[in-house]
Amino acid sequence: MLSGMARKSATEDPLAPLTLAVGQEELLLDRVVQEVVAAARAADADTDVRDLTPDQLQPGTLAELTSPSLFAERKVVVVRNAQDLSADTIKDVKAYLGAPAEEITLVLLHAGGAKGKALLDAARKAGARELACPKMTKPADRLAFVRQEFRATGRSATPEACQALVDAIGSDLRELASAVTQLVADVEGTIDEAVVGRYYTGRAEASSFTVADRAVEGRAAEALEALRWSLATGVAPVLITSALAQGVRAIGKLSSARGGRPADLARELGMPPWKIDRVRQQMRGWTPDGVAYALRAVAEADAGVKGGGDDPEYALEKAVVAVARAARSRGR
Repeated sequence: MLSGMARKSATEDPLAPLTLAVGQEELLLDRVVQEVVAAARAADADTDVRDLTPDQLQPGTLAELTSPSLFAERKVVVVRNAQDLSADTIKDVKAYLGAPAEEITLVLLHAGGAKGKALLDAARKAGARELACPKMTKPADRLAFVRQEFRATGRSATPEACQALVDAIGSDLRELASAVTQLVADVEGTIDEAVVGRYYTGRAEASSFTVADRAVEGRAAEALEALRWSLATGVAPVLITSALAQGVRAIGKLSSARGGRPADLARELGMPPWKIDRVRQQMRGWTPDGVAYALRAVAEADAGVKGGGDDPEYALEKAVVAVARAARSRGR
């Protein structure tokens, strides 16, 4: 669901001919795109999605993409960093805005500064559905974002819990959103400060994702050190097994995917483009057998942790070592 931090214009329909997302907060920009694509695919499962960077949108490209088709298929055309389009391409976009095609939804992502302002003005004049996606530099903005994330799930969290989460996680909106999702999945009833403290105090320095990142990179000693610090600062063991599983699954997904640009793979695999780049770096040394072995080890640890085993710390250490060993399987 699109965060309420992206303020909506009078036009609420995500299938409006033109959606304009203005700002530099990547998470919110991605959500605008996801919302439009989801609405288009709900209307037509065969919707063709084109996600383009400025260098891919040359003069004439937009006319080709939006020309009438024999099959009258629905299309979503996403243009990222629209402020960087060439002058000739901007002329194309302006001409298109004067006569938009049916069954086509154009999504322009624009940084919102002085660069490319003529395109921004033209999109607004054309009656674009506009959503603001500003960088959240102020703690108060991040606090409002966390409150909205909880509201969007239909769950309640106390003001103290929201503040504690912002204090523990910091300024990364993706991590904040992920933390809300994790808490909602794991905790019943109202989420209060004590719950957040149990899960996340100390996480800014040593999160479950740090443990997972070091493990999937094959850096066993560093992963074990991060694990011990995480447990000592109150991170719940179930968060660590969850992060390990996510890390290994991401490598499995990417290694079996066809090659391509991060944006294409992101759509195919359901990961943000920045994560594709990170996982690509972590994949070196992994084999399909290694992925299967690591997932089994993590599943065993997860069962031990959730089943209240005698020594959850030992179960986690075994899993971390197994994942790090699998990461180096090609070299053995």
